[in-house]
Formats: sequence, structure tokens, C-alpha cells
Amino acid sequence: MKEEEKKQISLKKRSLHRLFRKRWVFPAIYLTCGALVLAGAFWFQHKQEEKPRNDEYKYGETGISRQNDPAVPVNEAVENIAMPVLDPNSVEIQKPFYDYNASKEEQEAALVFYDHTYHPNRGIDIVRKDGKTFDVTAALSGTVTKAEKDPILGHVVEIDHENGVVTVYQSLADVKVKAGDEVKQGEVIGKAGQSQFNQEAGIHAHFEIRKDDKPVNPIDYIDKPLTALTKQQDGKETETEQNDAASTEEQTKENEPSSSDEQSQLNEEAPSTEQSTDEDATTPSDEQSYKTPDASIGMART
Repeated sequence: MKEEEKKQISLKKRSLHRLFRKRWVFPAIYLTCGALVLAGAFWFQHKQEEKPRNDEYKYGETGISRQNDPAVPVNEAVENIAMPVLDPNSVEIQKPFYDYNASKEEQEAALVFYDHTYHPNRGIDIVRKDGKTFDVTAALSGTVTKAEKDPILGHVVEIDHENGVVTVYQSLADVKVKAGDEVKQGEVIGKAGQSQFNQEAGIHAHFEIRKDDKPVNPIDYIDKPLTALTKQQDGKETETEQNDAASTEEQTKENEPSSSDEQSQLNEEAPSTEQSTDEDATTPSDEQSYKTPDASIGMART
């Protein structure tokens, strides 16, 4: 039995040797290994391509779930400041805004005479061309902070538009809003009427724009976005502060005497006290002889 097993093993070895001696055996082995490597590479690439599809599906699911959340507006449309009337072509400006940098003629045209005194107009007075009353509308959307009757100015409405911008409407015959109301641009807030402050204008509406409680000329910002008002005013305030700081520094430098000037002043003040007392008794000093003029400067009075 053992001899037969040995013969079978020897026959198998001989057959393997004969097989490997043939020329096509090793190329076939190489081709088979290459095919296996390529198949593995294709299989791995296919798995990698399937992963993004799963991610996209998951991302789509999360996106669908987020649609239930309230949408937050990223870029809201900025309103342009409008004339506070329904038909701008039917009105005209009876009294312009008082500009301190304007000419004397323009400043005189912007003065309001009341109680024997001329007052600078802090806004514009709008009248209808035919002299009739008209609806007054909100120049911008905002919140009504004041809606009351004034004995001199008539009905007054103030609307806050954030960023320190407030629009003021005076000389109204009636008011259709109250404090706390949210108004949209173009919404009617009252009708034009008369006021004791500017009786010369007749039936009119007084309109003001204030930035940080400082009046600005409404004509300069009509049909312009609200950002033009906020950015320009912030730049003007910054420039004014810089100019004021520079002027104060120059004044302090001019007022500071040099050390040589102080020594010369001390040398000039060398005379005895007796002479100085005699001179004071006979000659009045500059401070006593100089009379300070009246520093109060007001508007022209009749």
C-alpha cells in the first residue's frame, strides 16, 4: 500500500512539472492575476461612487426637514424716501428748508414769521397747487411714536424708522394713526390743514426728516434709499469731530507761551510795586476800560 501511495505522489509531481514546463502556463497565471487585480479595482471604484449618492440622499432629507423652519430674509429691500403725498405732481413747496450754508436770499426765503420773530424752517412746507387739502402719506415704513394735537403746530405725527431716522408731519387737519401703529410707505396718516405757526402757508403739510434728532433737508434725500441718509450723516459727523479736534489742538498750541516769552514777560514786569500802584490809581486798566459786547445772537425781530 505504501508503495502504491508513493507511486501516486510521484506521478502527481511529474504531472505538475510537465505542466509548468509548458509555455502557456505562466502567461495564463499572469493574466489571471491581472484580471483579478482589475476586477478588485473596479469593485472598489464602484463602492466609492455609491457613497456620494447616499450623502446626497441624506442631505436632501435634512433639507426637507428644514423647510418647516421659518425663513429668515437675508437681504431686505431698502425703501427710497418718498414725498409724503399720493400725487407729487399736484403739490409744490411753499417754504423750503433753512440751510445755514445757503445764500442770504435762500435763507430769507426759508424763515417762518411767528410771534414777532423769524424762525428757521426745520423742514419743508408742502401745499397743493390749487390750494385745497390733500392726503398726507408716510414717506417710509416705520412705527408711529407720536400722534397728538398741538395748539400751535396742529396735529403732529412722528414715525421712527430705526438707525436714528425719524420723519415728522405737522400742520395736519386730522390724524388716522395712533402711537404704536406700524405703517407702510404710502399709507395715509392724515390730511393737510392749517397751523398758527405758519399761517402764511394756508392749507399745507410740514414735513421733516431727522437723523439722530438733527434736521436734514428732505429735498436732498427724496427718491434716495434710506442708507444714503444714514451713511452720509455718519460721515459728516465723523469729519466734523475730526475738524473740531484739530482746531482745538491748534488753539491750545497757539495759547501756550514759549519759555523765552515767559522770561521776557518777567523781565518787563520788573518795575517796583510803588510805580505800579501809582499807575493803577491814575490810569484805568484795559480790563476796566473794555466793555464786553452783548453775546446773544438771535433771529431778526420786527
